Amino acid sequence: MLNIFYGDMSDAVYNTASYFKYDYEDEWIVDSFVKKMILDVDHSTVLDSGVIDSPVLGKIPPLALSGGVKTLILVKFNTTKVFNASTRGDNCAKWLLKIAEKEDRTINLRHLMDFGDEPFMIHILNTNQTVHSMAELIPIAGEFV
Repeated sequence: MLNIFYGDMSDAVYNTASYFKYDYEDEWIVDSFVKKMILDVDHSTVLDSGVIDSPVLGKIPPLALSGGVKTLILVKFNTTKVFNASTRGDNCAKWLLKIAEKEDRTINLRHLMDFGDEPFMIHILNTNQTVHSMAELIPIAGEFV
């Protein structure tokens, strides 16, 4: 399940780009799930662990991926940290839900992310409530962001 804490969270990692630079591992990039995320979010194709083909930037290293993809990769592989996902676009929301389908994950948000029209299950840590739709999520999140 995806757990969200809205608002200031002292132990959350806010500079995910810097954290990614020193924490990611080459094998993460060639993971089949990660390849799909990179293709969907950045419209880029992983060629190998050190080279990604971007339609905008050409051949790039993993460090040149978007902040959204970097955060998603960290959320998937680093289970001991809470990452702030507020600077990520709504195109990352479905991937956060997919990551949390198999294992619980916690993120920090300072804005209302759009998780779409499909039913979902998100646990709001601020209130200890579980919500299943944006209609349920908005009033709760609105209290904190």
